[in-house]
Amino acid sequence: MTDPVTSPDPDAALVAQAQRRDVAAFEQLYRRHAGRVHALCLRLTGSAPSAEDLTQQAFVRARERLDGFRGEAAFGSWLHRLAVNVVLADRRAQERRLAHLDPARDPETEPALPRPAGARLDLEAAVAVLPPKARVVFVLHDVHGWSHPEIAESMGITAGTSKGQLHRARGLLREALS
Repeated sequence: MTDPVTSPDPDAALVAQAQRRDVAAFEQLYRRHAGRVHALCLRLTGSAPSAEDLTQQAFVRARERLDGFRGEAAFGSWLHRLAVNVVLADRRAQERRLAHLDPARDPETEPALPRPAGARLDLEAAVAVLPPKARVVFVLHDVHGWSHPEIAESMGITAGTSKGQLHRARGLLREALS
């Protein structure tokens, strides 16, 4: 359990209350962090409906695991990592379902969504149409500052694969934004 007196985390007092099953404290944590978690989920999935659902799943998981939060990192950092794990688990589940339905389909080799001729995409739209693994690696590395070993561990890939996916994502983004 966290110590709100010695912790520099601005959420420490609310976390301590929420760990004691104070619903209002958890609601306040939700209001403080929902926007950031939603933005993260949206960047990782490229889909507003999926981001909404995964944001809710992340907070349900946070509530379930709040007793295990020891305050070794800021609550926001812990929640961020938890949200990434929720998104990655959902992506793996989708891949398993799709592979079961169509074993020949490989989402990583499918072309990106077409764009109108001559149209320039903004960065968010360009990121949204990246292949799923490349998008996740790009967002975690270039937007959120994760290292390749951290990405590799979270995604169940090697650090070299993470670097390759980042290179691929950057190339596709350069192409889409030119």
